[in-house]
Amino acid sequence: MHIHILGICGTFMGGVALLARAAGHTVTGCDANVYPPMSTQLAGQGVTLTEGYDPAQTGLAPDMFVVGNAISRGNPLLEAILDQGLPYVSGPQWLSEQVLAGRWVLGVAGTHGKTTTGSLLAWMLEDAGLDPGFLIGGVPQNFGVSARLTDSPFFVIEADEYDTAFCDKRSKFIHYRPRTVVLNNLEFDHADIFADLAAIETQFHHLVRTLPGNGRIIANAAAPALARVIERGCWSELEWFNAATGWTVATGANEKETLFSLAGETLGQVELPLAGQHNRENALAAIAAARHAGVTPAQSMASLASFKGVKRRLEVRGMARDVTVYDDFAHHPTAIALTVNGLRRISRGRILAVLEPRSNTMKLGIMKDRLPASLAEADRVYCYTHGLGWDAVAALAPLGAKQSCHDDLDALVSAVATEARAGDHVLVMSNGGFGDVHAKLLAALAAG
Repeated sequence: MHIHILGICGTFMGGVALLARAAGHTVTGCDANVYPPMSTQLAGQGVTLTEGYDPAQTGLAPDMFVVGNAISRGNPLLEAILDQGLPYVSGPQWLSEQVLAGRWVLGVAGTHGKTTTGSLLAWMLEDAGLDPGFLIGGVPQNFGVSARLTDSPFFVIEADEYDTAFCDKRSKFIHYRPRTVVLNNLEFDHADIFADLAAIETQFHHLVRTLPGNGRIIANAAAPALARVIERGCWSELEWFNAATGWTVATGANEKETLFSLAGETLGQVELPLAGQHNRENALAAIAAARHAGVTPAQSMASLASFKGVKRRLEVRGMARDVTVYDDFAHHPTAIALTVNGLRRISRGRILAVLEPRSNTMKLGIMKDRLPASLAEADRVYCYTHGLGWDAVAALAPLGAKQSCHDDLDALVSAVATEARAGDHVLVMSNGGFGDVHAKLLAALAAG
């Protein structure tokens, strides 16, 4: 089958492309915004990319057009497909029918931590010899790719609550039919498609309704919204974490040592190669989910020692003049706060936070009043304001003199490079390419 993917460089659709190639399909695709790491992954797998959405691409005559959820009515290629009556399907539906059918799907859902928890879970299954397939919204360093297809019955997927496509406004995860599902947490997000938190809870309720009776839910007891979801109905096995009667985690002898327990019984203490309490909980949820697939907690805890992390999750991009530059995907106030706190706990020296409010929710300004508190632990804050529809200077005013806003990227880079001194940590946070700011910062630091 030849499929042509619209929006192929998104993390999800790029993963679909990799899986389709592995399954023997011919894959081509197009996108308006092509940037690493997805673009380089696809090129390395021999996927032909076309820049833009020229209607002439219908001349490729694929067996199926697979439409990503970033594609809206009015897109010239989509309009040509509809006008000509050509076959099309959403990415999640294609994945469900062509890849996930008949497999033991382990889904990781929640507002935060999906990529890290999914990567941990995939590695635990891999290290236990189960050879899982996976599709994750990032690149686990242990695998080097965001998606993999194997002959194993096990498949780990990042279960995103964002909508499916222009023609299907249900959450993506409704299509996946998992047998094991992690519900990490639940907050309001995606203000461009959800009116409020209650609307997202309804989608999570629909997800819970798709699990079989012998399926298992691993849910965070510390998230009130998840408790409300479960109260609406649960027909599967249920295990709570962050609950005294369920799975718990605590700091061990030092910041890196982590103590895991189940129902009050200590399972073991290991050194976690990830920073922050949120990552302890991500690891805990992954251990609980892996147990449902037959991997013992002891085996999963042992696998943590060889976990290499995830690209764009507190990833060190380089060092110049003894200043370390990090890349992180954090784009929600809660994630920003957790990332800054995690770095603070494992490092000495100042934290210079560099933020691009790029997600649709952030661009709308829905979360702007929460930003000062989320950045409070940073020593300096630099905000890139280009394209924002709200006043970042006013929003960040509670941070006082330690914040500065820049509409010009080169000016921002210059300001950070001028301020930085030996021992500092420059933490870049964005869910996009951010104009290759990491390389620009490293170059400016080296030149200084």
